[in-house]
Amino acid sequence: MNLQPFLEYTLLGLPVAHITIALAIFLFALLFKNILAAIILKPFKTIAKRTKTTTDDKLILVAEEPLKFSIILVGAYIATLWLPFSNFDRVVDLLIKSFITFMIFWILYRIVDSFSNIFNFFSSKFGKELSEDIQHFMIKTMRALIIVLGIMAVLQEWGINVSAFVASLGLGGLAFALAAKDTVANLFGSLVIFTDRPFKVGDWIETPAVEGMIEEIGIRSTKIRTFAQALVSMPNATLANTPITNWSRMGKRRVKTRLGLTYNTSVEQMQMILKEIKAMLKKHPDIHQETILVSFDEFDNSALSIFLYFFTKTTVWLEYLHVREDVNFKIMEIVARNGAQFAFPSQTLYVESLPK
Repeated sequence: MNLQPFLEYTLLGLPVAHITIALAIFLFALLFKNILAAIILKPFKTIAKRTKTTTDDKLILVAEEPLKFSIILVGAYIATLWLPFSNFDRVVDLLIKSFITFMIFWILYRIVDSFSNIFNFFSSKFGKELSEDIQHFMIKTMRALIIVLGIMAVLQEWGINVSAFVASLGLGGLAFALAAKDTVANLFGSLVIFTDRPFKVGDWIETPAVEGMIEEIGIRSTKIRTFAQALVSMPNATLANTPITNWSRMGKRRVKTRLGLTYNTSVEQMQMILKEIKAMLKKHPDIHQETILVSFDEFDNSALSIFLYFFTKTTVWLEYLHVREDVNFKIMEIVARNGAQFAFPSQTLYVESLPK
C-alpha cells in the first residue's frame, strides 16, 4: 500500500506526516510515562534500599508523580517541534515555563506532605498533647502559602506584575481586608488555642453554646461532636473568647447528694448510720480519700436529711456510675442493718375534733 500520496496532504497548512509524528510522540509519552519513570527511578531506588534512612525513599516518592507529568510535558514539547506554528511560538514558550514553575511548586507541595514529621520538633515545643494539632495547622498553612506563591509565580511568567496588581486594588483591597477580618480573627483564635492548650482532640468539653467531644481542631474552626452525634463547627475566634470547661481533665469526679431518713429514727440509729457510712467510704477502693463529708445537717419537712459529699477516683462516666451504684447499695445495707427507713415526701394531718 502506497502511503506517499496520503503523507503529502496538508492539514491547516501542516503536512499530515508531521502531524502523525507529533501525535505518535505525544501518545508514546502519555502511554509509557509509568514505564519510563520506573526506568529513570530504578537506579535511585536501588541506592535508597542500601541506606538506613528513609529520607531518600520519601524523596523518590515525592518525585515520582511530577516525573511522570514531566515525561508527558517533554513529549508534548518534542511534538510541537514537528508542528512549527510560527504565530504561537511565544505562547508555547510561556506554557512550557508555566508548566516548569508548576512542577517546582507541586514538588514543594508534596514535600510538605511527605516530610510533615519535621514539624513535630517545633510543635512539641507547645506541649506533647497538642503537637499533632499544631502539626496539622502548620501543614495547612504551608500548603496555602505554596499554592499562593505558585499562582503568583505563574502570573509573573505571563508578564503580570502581581505586586503592582495588588497595589492597584485600592479600595477593593481595603474592602477585601474588611471582609477577611473574621478569617484573620479565627486564625489568631486558633493560635491562642494551640498555645494555651485548653483542650485536645478527644477531650470532652462544655461551653455556654455546645457540649461534646473535640473531633478536629482546624485553622478556621473547631469541630465538636455532641452526645446526640451532631457535628458543631465553632469559629476559633469565638471559642478562644468563651469559658471552656474541660471535663476530660478532671483528676476526680464529685458526688454530692442527700439521704432522707424518717423522723422516727432515733439518735443512736442516726449516729451509727453516719459512722458506718463514713467508714465504708474511707475503705472503698474507688473513693478519693482527700475529701469525705457525711453529716446530719437539716430537718426537712418530711425527713432527717444527711448530706454526702465525696469524690470518685475515676472520671470516666460509665465507671463513675458503677462506683455510685456500689456506694448506694452499701448505704441501703447500712440503713437496713440499723433498723432505719428512708423517708419519702409525706404530710400528716391532725384533726382536733370531728363534727357530730
